[in-house]
Amino acid sequence: MLYLFRIIITAIWVGISCTAGIIVGIVRPFDPRNIKISTDLIAWGHKFLGIEIELRNKEILNPARPCVFISNHQHNLDIFPGCYTLPGNTVTIGKRSIILIPFFGQFFWLSGNILIDRKNKKRAFEAMDVAANAIKEKKLSVWIMPEGTRSKGRGILPFKKGPFITAIKAQVPIVPIAISSYTKHLNLGKWHAGKILIQVLPPISTIGLTPEDANQIKDQAYHLMKETILKLDNEIEKNLEKNTKKLI
Repeated sequence: MLYLFRIIITAIWVGISCTAGIIVGIVRPFDPRNIKISTDLIAWGHKFLGIEIELRNKEILNPARPCVFISNHQHNLDIFPGCYTLPGNTVTIGKRSIILIPFFGQFFWLSGNILIDRKNKKRAFEAMDVAANAIKEKKLSVWIMPEGTRSKGRGILPFKKGPFITAIKAQVPIVPIAISSYTKHLNLGKWHAGKILIQVLPPISTIGLTPEDANQIKDQAYHLMKETILKLDNEIEKNLEKNTKKLI
């Protein structure tokens, strides 16, 4: 019962938040400044779900410095840790089909985010060039999920090269953001549903690199994030064990 109530209330809240973004987007279409208006509201949705979020190394998220943020992609609930973390002056890259999602899709489009057609590799790579140009010309940061699809509890999936080529072409750092494996630890049927840990990792420089180096930094970022996520998961599991022992 609690689970269903939470899902309904949270869906209504996200719809309201996105409607606010749509209204602003109609007045000021495709302006990246629109994004924070709704994402800050959406982020509050984690409270309705009974989820606690802890963000570490927030100081690395410097909106004045263009970069490519990358994070792991787990579930539809990514919207909450993502919106909680998203710094200003940042656009994201998503599938073109997102625009069909009621409220959220229209807000996403009108906020100046970049839509890609993953079924068409040529157009997908062109979208990465658009992202690189946005970084260089508009001094924006870009948030990308390099797995390309939700892992759904399978652990962090292999990364695609696109985000790393984008960062290299723009000659900006890559900032990995590791999010704990919440699909294993959350229980929305409980009053305290659980905790999500988010850790921002030190930037990976791309200065002087060429697209031929993309695989190298892709692997570097992958192993850093995988190791960090494992540590975050272990921390959560240990805390869960401690709390369980206290109740016994």
